[in-house]
Amino acid sequence: MLLQLCYRLSFVFPFRVKKMTAFPQLAIFLSFFSAVSLALPAAPVDSSKVTTPSNNQNLSVKSGILGLTLPSSFVEKRTRRSAEHIITDCMTVASEEGNYYFKGDTGGEVCGLYLLTDPDRRVHLTLSYVDVPCLQGGLVALFDGWELNREYFPAEEDHPLPMRRRFIETCNGAPAEESTSGLRGVAAAPSAFGQQKRSLMSYQNAALVQFRVPQKSRGFTVSVRFPRNPAPCNILLEGTADVYTLRNYGKSVNCSLASLFPARVTVLSLSVGMTNTKRNLEMEIGTIHKCEKRGLTDYVEVGGSEGLDTRHLALADSICGLDSRPGSTEETVLCGVTAVRLVSSGEFDNAVTVAVRPASEEDMAAVVCGL
Repeated sequence: MLLQLCYRLSFVFPFRVKKMTAFPQLAIFLSFFSAVSLALPAAPVDSSKVTTPSNNQNLSVKSGILGLTLPSSFVEKRTRRSAEHIITDCMTVASEEGNYYFKGDTGGEVCGLYLLTDPDRRVHLTLSYVDVPCLQGGLVALFDGWELNREYFPAEEDHPLPMRRRFIETCNGAPAEESTSGLRGVAAAPSAFGQQKRSLMSYQNAALVQFRVPQKSRGFTVSVRFPRNPAPCNILLEGTADVYTLRNYGKSVNCSLASLFPARVTVLSLSVGMTNTKRNLEMEIGTIHKCEKRGLTDYVEVGGSEGLDTRHLALADSICGLDSRPGSTEETVLCGVTAVRLVSSGEFDNAVTVAVRPASEEDMAAVVCGL
């Protein structure tokens, strides 16, 4: 009953979105936000050329920087299995390798290609062709992670690189010293068409191509590859029920697993804050709850949020200890994003293994967002 109430209150959309057969839960998640902030520079837009849905409903999906209303092409879909892909929708989610082509129309909308692959892979992006004029507000940006509504995954504190190094931007004709980004002083990286390639390797299984192409018949080509990631830290999930392990390998890093759906999280094994990286001593003491409130430095947060930022979760619990009993901790989180976040000081070799599945009506909720 509670799950039904959450769905009725939280998922009343201000616009219609065609669901993807491969990513039905992700379509719901992207639809949940009434504002999509794509951090690209401002440019004049002819509002008469911005289309509206066929049913005359007004879209409220806007860029926080631009204040643009995105057209009815805000449709997420999985691209077909092919080495060549043509981007036809303004907002596209893809999970296939290959070359992606975009050619602009006269709308000049801010658009995004959201890439998501298996948890044990990374995303390698290469811009092999760019014909996007800078002087008319055009830009192509590669981002290490995802961004929605000014929230990022992985969060800034959970990524090994500072935010300014997670972007690569390019367009044609801008002076080398000119910054075309409005995001936290990110330096632009303009390049003359045909002179060089620009590439980005993500640290996790998610990456983003943001773009605005203001002139008709101008565009770009981006090559997408998914190389193996031997030590995944941050993982983005969509509609997948499986078992996952987060581990810090003795480093002072935070690792997060974020599912884009309400989920049931079961802890299968826990070794956090117990195994010293130097002494390698182990003593099974079971699961300790509310570790963050106890002032402990290493712990696992289980909770949820309405956005991508996993730093400020509505917590179901924070746990630590050494426990090999499957099911010692089970939590149901009814939020747009369900997250498991491993916080590590570097003093311990931490690992947590969890099973994640979509929440059902029979699950008792520990956290409910949006009520």
